[in-house]
Amino acid sequence: MVVGACLLTGPVLAQSQEDNTIEEVVATGTRLQGTATAVIEERKNQAFVADILGAEQISRTGDSDAAAALRRVTGLTLVDGKFIYVRGLGERYSSARLNGASIPSPDLSRNVIPLDIFPSNVIESLSVQKAYSPNMPAAFGGGNVDIRTKSLPSEFIAGIQVGVEADSNNSDGFTYNGNHSGTPSALRDAIVHYRGDFSLRNIIERDGLFTNDSGTVAQQAIAINDGLLKSLPRNMSIKDESLDPNYSAQAYIGNSFDEEWLGGTVGFLASVAYDNKWNYTDRRNAVVSASLPENCAQNMDTAENVGNTCFDSMVDSKVTTENERLNGLFTLGYRWNSHSLSYTKIYIEDNEDESEIAVSQNPSQNITITDDGIADYSQSFTYEERQLDVDQFRGQHTFLDYWGLGIDWHYTQSEATTDIPLQSTFNFSNRYDDNGGYLSTGVNGGNGQVENDYVDMDDHMKNWGGNVTLPISTGRFEIELKGGWDFIDRARYYTTSSFFINNGGGSINVTTNEADLLNLPSYLTDAFIGEQNLLVVFNEPDAPEADDYLAAQKTDAAYGAFDVIYDNTWRISGGLRYEEFKQVALETSSLIFTAEDQNIYYNPDNIKARSIDTDDFFPALSLTYIGGDDYQVRLGYGETVVRPDLREVVPVGYFDPLTDIRTTGNTQLVSSTLKNYDIRYELYGEMGNNLALSLFYKDIVNPIETVLRVGDSTYTAGFTNGTQAELYGVEAEWLYDLSWAMDGFFTSGNITLSDSEVDIEASSAGSLTNTTKRMNGHSKYVANFQLGYDSANGEHSASLVYNVFGERILASGIDGRQDAYEQPFHSLDMVYSYYMDFNSTIKLRVRNLLGEDQEVTQDGVTVRSRTVGTSLQLSYKYDF
Repeated sequence: MVVGACLLTGPVLAQSQEDNTIEEVVATGTRLQGTATAVIEERKNQAFVADILGAEQISRTGDSDAAAALRRVTGLTLVDGKFIYVRGLGERYSSARLNGASIPSPDLSRNVIPLDIFPSNVIESLSVQKAYSPNMPAAFGGGNVDIRTKSLPSEFIAGIQVGVEADSNNSDGFTYNGNHSGTPSALRDAIVHYRGDFSLRNIIERDGLFTNDSGTVAQQAIAINDGLLKSLPRNMSIKDESLDPNYSAQAYIGNSFDEEWLGGTVGFLASVAYDNKWNYTDRRNAVVSASLPENCAQNMDTAENVGNTCFDSMVDSKVTTENERLNGLFTLGYRWNSHSLSYTKIYIEDNEDESEIAVSQNPSQNITITDDGIADYSQSFTYEERQLDVDQFRGQHTFLDYWGLGIDWHYTQSEATTDIPLQSTFNFSNRYDDNGGYLSTGVNGGNGQVENDYVDMDDHMKNWGGNVTLPISTGRFEIELKGGWDFIDRARYYTTSSFFINNGGGSINVTTNEADLLNLPSYLTDAFIGEQNLLVVFNEPDAPEADDYLAAQKTDAAYGAFDVIYDNTWRISGGLRYEEFKQVALETSSLIFTAEDQNIYYNPDNIKARSIDTDDFFPALSLTYIGGDDYQVRLGYGETVVRPDLREVVPVGYFDPLTDIRTTGNTQLVSSTLKNYDIRYELYGEMGNNLALSLFYKDIVNPIETVLRVGDSTYTAGFTNGTQAELYGVEAEWLYDLSWAMDGFFTSGNITLSDSEVDIEASSAGSLTNTTKRMNGHSKYVANFQLGYDSANGEHSASLVYNVFGERILASGIDGRQDAYEQPFHSLDMVYSYYMDFNSTIKLRVRNLLGEDQEVTQDGVTVRSRTVGTSLQLSYKYDF
């Protein structure tokens, strides 16, 4: 039976010196407690407060990626399945590294890395450092996550795993066949040829048209525009059907070999994994009224409820998503004496295909089904491809003949890309009879009846750095002197192209048959286009406005640190980091054709206004009292910075996927500075039993907050600097063996209780209702509980895992509205593993046993909801 390096069960043979008889000594333990002992030992030896999550712990909870696994760590919450909030601070206050190296983010709206793209099969451990140390980047807010990939094996290993999953939501769903080929070449060429202007007048002028046998100049220009329109995706009929089961597969192989030339060891590890996941959800997004009627109605199913509605607008959607993920890891390494070299290649591809059917009602504009007999209706299709490609070289060298001097270094080159080759929205107007029965669907006159967007983002980063360590032992002192360097070069280019299909005439009836609704995107036939007054328009903002941007960053850093242990009782660690940070972020456009156009965006004044050039010193200090092997007391202090995201400092609009709100950057944003204080008590027992209690406080100057505005019954958002913010709280975490009560059982968990406050000046707050409030994204409590079981014979293990976070501000209230709070989500999961024999493992995982749904409330009414569903996954793993 495979138990891994952690298993503590088995015979240990000892030779008796008196009678030469052999005695059997049996040490017992559990799988998780065994690995807990290893990771706790690492945490215990850290100079600064850190939490470690090992591969076996991740396996026990059944989490499939780094983001899901990290929500089990004390004080961490998961947002949108991607972003980690540390101690209640938003994702901007956390950072992530891969094997100690900085890498770019493939997320379109944030600099931070969406941690769901890292599958658990490549992870050796996750280290979350919550107290700043000088070897960390100065952009350290709530914490830093280091994702450590699988290390080289010491012997031959190989295995495969396959899994299948069913979701209770997936009995419903919609599928379609989309065109994922990207911007049509005809349109790309036309943008250059017609300088972005597809109007009939400009086509006539640019092509020098004249009346001939082909028709009048107007007829020829219309034909040219129709040709461009026909190149856009038009045939995406939706099918209403149950979704396929989710499935996954992975395989790995590795080995090490001794070579005779130098007497070293060569090793390799290769793994590949693929999974395909479908998800269907019913979703609602609403804008609450500024003045709520008494006992207002949260539905618009009757005319009476429309007259007493809680909302200015309400959108009900049916959303179907297919996620397809492919990842590969390859590591090649060489070990010789006290030296090692390795090369790691990581490739991750994460594709998302989504369709949405939406019905929108707006009482303020007399657009309701039961009262006005009309509703806006749309069908949207989005295909997004995210890729992360990392090449990393690492070396570790210990020179035993030179006082044990140690040097480690890395060079990491990575590229993150996001491509949206399909993003189409078809807008219609539905009509209903007095009883809400369907009558017809039409296309209104006006702009953007069909919108097609194409997005491309490339983010390149080079990061190289290293550390030099010198250990010194003298008398009762154990001293380690350390210094290092860290250099980052980064460049990002983001571009989007948007095309509108406009109906210049009045309303055009499309169908009167409700059964044809799912086929609506196919109404744009060649014949229909020829008969109607339709035109395609390149929807690019006029200069100096922009929807594209380019940016570059350069960070040069060096640090010096010390770690002194006196009499194995007192430990003082600290140091100073110097960091020089340079950035330029410029809005740009696809409509740059002349030197005059170029000067609008790239003139010296604009470049200077969009540039940052700063340098500073960032100190850190930690004091630890070591009470033998039983307990430790730590005190920590650090000064850090949180810089605005690239997208937040360019005046380019985009839709934030977390809030579905159109958001625009602010060129006046400045960095936030933080002072971080920590106190921690750690108690250690046998068999991995442990208890840790922490107090923390953060003082933040110039915190970056999102501010909202409302217009035409929809929100828009921007960013501003508050004047001051503070965050404080207490954490507790534990692992405790319950075998004294029930053989094989143990419990682990953590609780965080905290509060925060941010002040925003009225001049910067826009229309905010509360200029003093909790920080966006902050939860007053986070709790994780796990009840685990390991059988005495090692054949069975099981975990019941519970996670919940307190309500947190998703969007701040404006114009008298209160803040919108994401409500607690009570997640209860169960994982059971059966170790059939030495090679085989069967695992059963059930997620969201309570059947919870996600909900956001504002002024006591639900403004956003999303069904989640319960899933059941069965997997089989075979180790050769």
